[in-house]
This record gives sequence, structure tokens and C-alpha cells, in this order.
Amino acid sequence: MDGHDSEDSKQSTADMTVFVQNLLQQMQNRFQTMSDSIVTKIDEMGGRINELEQSINDLRAEMGVEGSPSPLAPSKTKSGDVKPEEGSA
Repeated sequence: MDGHDSEDSKQSTADMTVFVQNLLQQMQNRFQTMSDSIVTKIDEMGGRINELEQSINDLRAEMGVEGSPSPLAPSKTKSGDVKPEEGSA
């Protein structure tokens, strides 16, 4: 009878080990998925911030070229497209 109990105990331990390993693998997969999603969203936000910075720099350059006193309502010129220099702050 002791041999049978020992065998059941070993099987139970093996089953529990497999269960825990599977659970840990599932958790790792979910964590990796969430991590990838977060990194993607951070990259997208970085791109949007870069676009916003470029738009702000374009507006600043446009205000400097046109002499517009108000950043809230910059006027548009009808003489054509005036491109501000890139990288000017």
C-alpha cells in the first residue's frame, strides 16, 4: 500500500509541475503580448510628438516670416507656399 501511495504522490507532483509550467508559459505569453502592445503605442506616441514638434516649428517659422503677432490665428498668404527652413526653432 505504501508503494501505491508513493506512486500517486509522484504522479500528483508531476501533474502539478506540468500545470504550473503551463500556467507560467501562458502568463509569459500574455505579458509579452502586452509588452509588445505597450512598446508599439509608445512608438506611435513618439511619432505623434515628433509631428507636433514639427508643426510647432513650422508655425513659429511662419509667424516669423509673416510677422503674425498672435499664435492663435496665424494668417495664410495668398502668394504661394512659403516653406520655412527645417530645423529652425
